[in-house]
Amino acid sequence: MELAHSLLLNEEAYSQLGEVQKAEFIFDWLRYLEKLLLATSRNDVKEKQKTLVEQLLSLLNSSPGPPTRKLLAKNLGILYSIGDTFSVYETIDKCNDLIRSKDDSPSYLPTKLAAVVCLGSLYKKLGRILGNTFTDTVGNILKAMKSAESQGRYEIMLSLQNILKGLGAAAAPCHRDVYKAARSCLTDRSMAVRCAAAKCLLELQSEASFMWSTDLDSVATLCFKSFEGSNYDVRISVSKLLGTVLANAIISKHPGKASRQSMRRASLEEVLELLATGFLRGSSGFLRASGDMLKGTSSVSRDVRVGVTQAYVVFISTLGGAWLEKNFAAFLSHILSLVSQTHPKVTQAQSDAVCSRRCVSFILRATIGGLLGEKAQIAAAKDICQTIWKLKKVVDAVMSDGNLETRLGSTDVAASQHMLVCALQELGNLIHSLGTTAAPLVQDSSAGILDSVISVILHPSISVQLAAAWCLHCIAVALPSYLTPLLDRCLEKLTVLKSSPEAVTGFSFAVAALLGAVKHCPLGIPHGKGKIIMTLAEDLLCSATQNSRLSAQRTQAGWLLIGALMTLGPAVVNHHLARVLLLWKCVFPVSPKDLETEKSRGDSFTWQVTLEGRAGALCAIKSFVSHCGDLLTEEVIQHLLPPLPCAVDLLTQLSSILKTYGSPLKTPSVVYRQRLYELLILLPPATYEGNLCAILKELAADLTAPDIQVAASTFLLPPLCHPDDLLLLSPLLQETDHRFIEEQLLLSNGIACGSLEYDPYSVYENDVEGNSVPKPLPPTLSVISSAVKLFGVVCAHVGEAQRLLILEQLLDSIKHTKGARQQVVQLHVVSSVSSFLKYVAGSKGNLGPEEMRRPALALVLGALESPNPLLRCAAAEAWARLAQVVDDGPFTASLAQVSFDKLKSARDAVTRTGHSLALGSLHRYLGGISSQHLNSCVGILYTLSQDSTSPDVQTWALHALSLIIDSAGPLYYMHVEPTLSLTIMLLLNVPPTHAEVHQSLGRCLNALITTLGPELQGNSTSISALRTSCLLGCAVMQDNPDCLVQAQAISCLQQLHMFAPRYVNLSNLVCCLCVNLCSPYLLLRRAVLACLRQLVQREAAEVSEHAVTLAKDSREELIPDANIREVGLEGALLTLLDKETDHRLCHDIKETLNHMLTSMAVDKLSFWLKLCKDVLAASADFTTVTCVDTMQEEEGDKGDDASVLTPRNGDRVHPFTNPRWATRVFAAECVCRIINQCENAHCAHFDIALAQEMKRKDSRNDFLVLHLADLIRMAFMAATDHSDQLRLSGLETLLIVIRRFASIPEPEFPGHVILEQYQANVGAALRPAFTSETPPDVTAKACQVCSAWIASGVVSDLNDLRRVHHLLVSSLTKIQAGKEALSHLYNESASTMEILAVLKAWAEVYIIAVERHKNHKQPLKTTTFSEESVRNGSYSSDGLLDLVHTDLGTLSRLWLAALQDFALLTLPSEFASQLPIEGGTFYTAETSENAKVHYYNSWALILHASALWLTSTGFADPDEGASNLSRPVTPTSMCQGSSSGATIKSPEDVYTDRFHLILGICVEFLCSLRSEATMESITACLHALQALLDVPWPRSKIGSDQDLGIELLNVLHRVILTRESPSVQLASLEVVRQIICAAQEHVKEKRRSAEVDDGAAEKETLPEFGEGKDTGGLVPGKSLVFATLELCVCILVRQLPELNPKLTGSPGVKATKPQMLSEDGSRLVSAALVILSELPAVCSPEGSISILPTILYLTIGVLRETAVKLPGGQLSSTVAASLQALKGILSSPMARAEKSQAAWTDLLRSALTTVLDSWDPVDGTHQELDEVSLLTAITVFTLSASPEVTIIPCLQKRCMEKFKVTLEIKDPMVQIKTYQLLLSIFQCPNPAVSYPYIYSLVSSIVDKLQEVDLKKPENTTELQIFQEGIKVLEALVTVAEEQHRSQLVACLLPILISFLLDENALGSATSIMRNLHDFALQNLMQIGPQYSTVFKSVMASSPALKERLEAAVKGNQESVRVRIPTSKHTKHPGKNLSIQLKTSFL
Repeated sequence: MELAHSLLLNEEAYSQLGEVQKAEFIFDWLRYLEKLLLATSRNDVKEKQKTLVEQLLSLLNSSPGPPTRKLLAKNLGILYSIGDTFSVYETIDKCNDLIRSKDDSPSYLPTKLAAVVCLGSLYKKLGRILGNTFTDTVGNILKAMKSAESQGRYEIMLSLQNILKGLGAAAAPCHRDVYKAARSCLTDRSMAVRCAAAKCLLELQSEASFMWSTDLDSVATLCFKSFEGSNYDVRISVSKLLGTVLANAIISKHPGKASRQSMRRASLEEVLELLATGFLRGSSGFLRASGDMLKGTSSVSRDVRVGVTQAYVVFISTLGGAWLEKNFAAFLSHILSLVSQTHPKVTQAQSDAVCSRRCVSFILRATIGGLLGEKAQIAAAKDICQTIWKLKKVVDAVMSDGNLETRLGSTDVAASQHMLVCALQELGNLIHSLGTTAAPLVQDSSAGILDSVISVILHPSISVQLAAAWCLHCIAVALPSYLTPLLDRCLEKLTVLKSSPEAVTGFSFAVAALLGAVKHCPLGIPHGKGKIIMTLAEDLLCSATQNSRLSAQRTQAGWLLIGALMTLGPAVVNHHLARVLLLWKCVFPVSPKDLETEKSRGDSFTWQVTLEGRAGALCAIKSFVSHCGDLLTEEVIQHLLPPLPCAVDLLTQLSSILKTYGSPLKTPSVVYRQRLYELLILLPPATYEGNLCAILKELAADLTAPDIQVAASTFLLPPLCHPDDLLLLSPLLQETDHRFIEEQLLLSNGIACGSLEYDPYSVYENDVEGNSVPKPLPPTLSVISSAVKLFGVVCAHVGEAQRLLILEQLLDSIKHTKGARQQVVQLHVVSSVSSFLKYVAGSKGNLGPEEMRRPALALVLGALESPNPLLRCAAAEAWARLAQVVDDGPFTASLAQVSFDKLKSARDAVTRTGHSLALGSLHRYLGGISSQHLNSCVGILYTLSQDSTSPDVQTWALHALSLIIDSAGPLYYMHVEPTLSLTIMLLLNVPPTHAEVHQSLGRCLNALITTLGPELQGNSTSISALRTSCLLGCAVMQDNPDCLVQAQAISCLQQLHMFAPRYVNLSNLVCCLCVNLCSPYLLLRRAVLACLRQLVQREAAEVSEHAVTLAKDSREELIPDANIREVGLEGALLTLLDKETDHRLCHDIKETLNHMLTSMAVDKLSFWLKLCKDVLAASADFTTVTCVDTMQEEEGDKGDDASVLTPRNGDRVHPFTNPRWATRVFAAECVCRIINQCENAHCAHFDIALAQEMKRKDSRNDFLVLHLADLIRMAFMAATDHSDQLRLSGLETLLIVIRRFASIPEPEFPGHVILEQYQANVGAALRPAFTSETPPDVTAKACQVCSAWIASGVVSDLNDLRRVHHLLVSSLTKIQAGKEALSHLYNESASTMEILAVLKAWAEVYIIAVERHKNHKQPLKTTTFSEESVRNGSYSSDGLLDLVHTDLGTLSRLWLAALQDFALLTLPSEFASQLPIEGGTFYTAETSENAKVHYYNSWALILHASALWLTSTGFADPDEGASNLSRPVTPTSMCQGSSSGATIKSPEDVYTDRFHLILGICVEFLCSLRSEATMESITACLHALQALLDVPWPRSKIGSDQDLGIELLNVLHRVILTRESPSVQLASLEVVRQIICAAQEHVKEKRRSAEVDDGAAEKETLPEFGEGKDTGGLVPGKSLVFATLELCVCILVRQLPELNPKLTGSPGVKATKPQMLSEDGSRLVSAALVILSELPAVCSPEGSISILPTILYLTIGVLRETAVKLPGGQLSSTVAASLQALKGILSSPMARAEKSQAAWTDLLRSALTTVLDSWDPVDGTHQELDEVSLLTAITVFTLSASPEVTIIPCLQKRCMEKFKVTLEIKDPMVQIKTYQLLLSIFQCPNPAVSYPYIYSLVSSIVDKLQEVDLKKPENTTELQIFQEGIKVLEALVTVAEEQHRSQLVACLLPILISFLLDENALGSATSIMRNLHDFALQNLMQIGPQYSTVFKSVMASSPALKERLEAAVKGNQESVRVRIPTSKHTKHPGKNLSIQLKTSFL
């Protein structure tokens, strides 16, 4: 293929190829040439132009296929437009000659067609240059058309379209001729030709004004004709033509011409009238139609009506939203009049009426919903409401007429009903889509929306009543705050008007619809409503018999209400279940005998009511089973069962009852059947196994009943076919944007499509498609579909003999019927058998004995050859299922063989299509059957797929092939190459008019790409050839005019991009995706987005860039709707998201945007923020206005801020016009995501100084913090919107902004933070959320933001804080009244949510206040401070605490009550009986399940706050008596039933209760940490425990209760094991430390009291306190110390695994390299060591002996493992901690207690030995341990342990040895530290300890100091060494006894004097030497006077010294005089150099 890539065709390479390859080669060359021509310079092109033209023209004669001829023509056009044009006329003549040729053979056809296409392309490209030749060309083409077949007509139409496009107005002379030709093609029998003609006329109308002036009527009539018998594509194309022409007729763009042609503009009325004609009379023209209407025969065919409906939508869309706003009233009245009674034909038959209504609804939804912004939609809703009032008045006038006969027959009532239904449904949809933004509309009393809808409920027509009920449902879902008031209003009306049949029916519908809305409203309705509704329903059912006029209505209403009540779920239904079951039991007779008596007694009316009642009961129970599955216990099922046999008995009797009473019972009996079947489908078959046979007989009778006339295959079969196979059938079964109206074309003309009035019970059910009206089918159809489903279940459960019998019977019933009846019966029977096979296969069952196979096979085989394609499809599926359930190899093989034989012999398309799909299905369900089967299957399907005489056969065969490729997997490899070349050959040759063949080819190609998979990346020649073919196939499909084929191409490229991304040209692919982004075809849009979603996961930035480049380069605007040029692909996707209604597509758009945001938001920050801001700011105008006012009033003029807020200037078009609230919510979520993305990026995003700095360096840098004003603005706009969802998102955004930006300082104003300037905005955003009408979820969110704002510390001035604090105070006041006083609009759990949110917010504020107060370390004030300081705004750390303090009394009470509730709710279910009957303080018993969630969200912070409050009062509560612990509203006090409320508890009891409450909740939670437990809850819990244990009283409780302590330790141990977070582990360790302290205090207290009691007694007799008692034994599980040790070991070993002897494999501390722990690790280890060192104090002396070895081992282990050398001789924090711990252990009183002293001494000596050993070289290698750590440890031992530990000679000697060695180390820092440590040892008061050291080490110190003369110090460190050495000697002088002192001074003086310099030397000395000189001189000045005698004698004995001293003193005085100015530096020469030993363990 590489050879094809050249400017000229490589003829040599071309001639060597085979036929198929030649076609590929040419196509590839032409593709390459197109790109090359555009990139080559004009001169190069001109050079080769002649040869190129010859080559291209010679290709014309080689019969090119459709894609090739299109490309060939395109290249010719490009070539002439770039090169010279003089030879173009020859080319045109040549093409014309080819067209004129008389050769009619099929082989010549491609050449003719190619010539036609070339002409089109040349004229399109070159346009007016060819002006003078076009008349001949057009004439020639039109002449050729007369004899052309469909392909020719198709290509000619498209070619004419191109000619018209190229010539523009210059083509005027031919307009009429083209118009005539296109007219005839518009009603062509080939659909593709009709589409092409419509495109041609669409091009023509832009210039030919006669089409929308003089010929307007005939164009319209022509289009109506074209709709007849049309398919979906034709309707799309022709409706586009018709809509555009009519729109042009109104706008008429050519005023200049108008004067010449005296053209007149059509008025809107005329145009609408024209459309209405098509809608009402179809294509039959005016005169004939009127005649037919007189005869009463004409009925408009549905496809015309659907086509006209689409034309309406195109017409309005072309005129645009602004036009619609202006003319809305006229438009609405016209559209509604389409279904008024003035056109009786449209609404005479119910089925017609339903379909027409659907069309009208579609027009309204597509225009109002699609074109108007929210503001205009609100105006439209008001107009619709006015219309409803008008229609209502007409009805009222009639209804007030007393005469019943005239009332019901009145035409006016009938006339209004369909208009009302459409108006009500649109009003419902409109408000539903507006959501809470519709609140102002519904509140507006002048519009009276609710009143109008409720008033219509009394309309006599059931359709209107249901539509009104549904409208109320929509209002309630959109505005949940109206749900309860509406429900109350309807219930009240229902009760008051109980005696009016219309009211009973209408209001019961309304109540049912409203109950159905509850599941869409998370806040729910008050629980008590269930009881009211249940009582009312019972009342209606009981009173039904009292008045025969109302019997039927009341019965229906009663059961309807019960059915709707079931949708509220188990929590509500549970309370009423017994009553429902009782009613259920009573509705059916008890025994068959009673049923007999009923039969003999009743009359027609009684039976009608009875059947209605029983059907209702069945429906209610069905609703119960489907909505309350949790309540279906064994017991309940037993109650449900008894009436079932009787219900089935009645079913069997129905036919005889019908015979007796005739037609009035027909519908009720069908409904009864359907309800019973529906219920049985839901129940497990075991529940009715006794009746299986009876049911089966009834089902068989229903399915083959003689009176069923209609074959409604389209609703029965699709669920039984495989969804992939449905693609073979009419595109109507596929999803399109017009599905809502196109559905009716699936059903044959007599059948109505679904509508609400066919099943009132569906008014409360969840609709499948989300928010649209439920569309149940008529009972006659739905009973069949239920019967089919139930047959599958029942047939699988009856005995085998019975099963065989029924199958035989069904087979006979098909044989015995004829004609159309036979088709109907066959359809039903095959559906049921398929359903049976599907059920058996699904439940892994088996078909049964062999004789079952024959009838089953015969049934399916018959259907496989049925003329109905849908039935063949279902049969192929059943065929494969049959093989699956028989599960027998030979049987499967024989099935395949049957198909092979049929395919070989049969010639008819039906058999061939059916059996080829059967083969595909077999493979799909049974995988590769066997390889020889695979070969024969593939062979046969190859042959069939090339049968060009029947496109159907090709389509089905290729589809089957694609299934086989998919299921065969690797087995298919050997066939890949031939299949691929077959696919490509067909793609290149099948005419474009057969789009379905191309779609199947696309599926094959997709399957092949999947089979090849990642191998496509390979480089071998065979793989690259396959890859090229795949890419070529995709390219052919991309050029196909059919949208579904393009969708296939995109998904193939998507697969290729996944497997071999390098080979897919991304820019071409992105270009193709962008062009189709707004395609009118839903499936194409879906494919585009699925592909985009995959692409942006890998390369979002590239995709985005390609899209923008494409948009900028494209000369003509490629994408009319998506404005990529301005807002980029991201903006285009957001616009699309706003318009799109398909859920799946919206989901994909959001995912795509999220991926793009994740990978690009940080790099394109301004762009993304601007996008979000534009969407949020473009909201409906009323919100922007309010936003501006509040902000400006609060901020005054803030320069740039204010300017952002001024309304937008009109001149710049806003990129997003009126986005919907859902889009705005998404934009707000995006802002939150952007902030999160920035968190993981550069730190400058959250550091303003750094960000500004980097922005200055490079202006392209962009950081989030620089956009803070925008973030706040967006959060504000969202938080103050009308839409509640948007408010929630806005508050969430605000919360995130506060949390992320609170701590960023403001560089210009030190001490302030950047958020401070926005406090007014924050206040303004929060205020509206606290108004009374705000829903609780918004208030709850706002509370969270309030507390975050206060806690963030942004505002330091109390007066400013008060704004937000005031909001919290107001909500606290509101909730104090408890669950009783809060709004009754929502479920009680909603008020629980609000109360807890407020309490949680206060808790957070209080916790922060206490923390800040602690940090300022001021004593806690319990009194509020003086008003004065508050007024002055002086802000102390207490300020916040004082703000909270005023409400603390209330808060603490509420907090404890909430915790008590939480404790009750978390009790295990077995304690349910002990719970209070009326619920808790803040929840009611009935809603406890829903309330739990809210408690789980807030308990942790409340617990922490309560614990802090309890500790602040020290468990002594100043402001309340002990009794009123709970809130005053409920008498239940803590842990105390209301009965014993009188007993008053002592404060001690109250404290104990509180203590156990908090401790209990903590332990319960920490014990069973679930995976979803948040870190916030865990830390809050641990902090609460810490707070509790901070005060003595709770500590004493824990200390005195050892089991409690152990329990707590075990729980903490588990927390440490299961949670890796260091903060949690540290907090846990802190609690452990407090528990040990508590135990210590307890032991001390016991010892103290024992000593006091036994003061006189001997000390020995005192009992031992502490663990280990007299024996020293610690029992695991019973010992606090043991539990603590376990926990500490766990922490230490996790950080330092080497401490575990099992791991290291040696008992001792093994020599490994010391390691530095992370900061967190060090903290944990240090905390554990602190705890270890405290443990001996909890034990008795004996106990302490048992644990000491462990403690020492661990402490020394840590010391040894972490003794890393650090710069500057510092100790690592863990070493410091272990030394501190050692010091604590060594100085423990136990070391000196009589009973334990000896053992301790031994152990401590061993410990010291271990320390010394671990520093000895191991195996001759010296380790890198820190000497300072070792010496410090020795020093600690020497000074802290009792002397007898260290003074034994062997140990002492080793210690001194270590010091000696260390003194010799060269490292100066080590020497300094050594001197410092020696100093502390020498100063030890106990001579036994210090003297040996002095004796052994002094001489070497003196030696080292004397070296100073020889080796002068060169830097401050060396200087410091000498200084430290001198200090040691001086210390010795002080310590020494009198007689030795003189010798020591005599040593010291010469050393000091040797440091002195005389005045000459002083001048030239270095600063170091001078400092040394000053130091020595100072010391001499001190020593001289102190030891004067010695001083003098030394001076006397050494004149040299004396001389030197004097010279130095003298020089010093001189220099002092000279250096007065600099003296301040030298005042303390030694001070600033000496390094203090920081640790305090010495």
